[in-house]
Amino acid sequence: MKQENEKYCTECGALINIKAEICPKCGVRQTNQPIQSSSIIDDLSEQKNKWIICLILCWFLGIFGAHRFYSGHITIGIIQLLTVGGCGIWSLIDFIIIVSGNYKDAQGNPIKMG
Repeated sequence: MKQENEKYCTECGALINIKAEICPKCGVRQTNQPIQSSSIIDDLSEQKNKWIICLILCWFLGIFGAHRFYSGHITIGIIQLLTVGGCGIWSLIDFIIIVSGNYKDAQGNPIKMG
């Protein structure tokens, strides 16, 4: 719960001291602009939802490349669809990458639990 002497990091949304110039969690220099804490919470919740959906798609439909289509990797999704997920090996590797938080969408944005 946010107290009077705390603010949200402009990058990762972590609670930090209001006087902090650099976030101790992510290392990003803070701006002096007030930010909308609800928009950060909404962004983090949307990121978590994307991660959960991608994880579920990979688990149940990974051999068809559904998680690749969802994240915008259409070409790789088609290849996985035609090769049945590389006989399941490619989808297993993708599942591990998604769980570890290193999976990225087509624009290079990480899809992780937040």
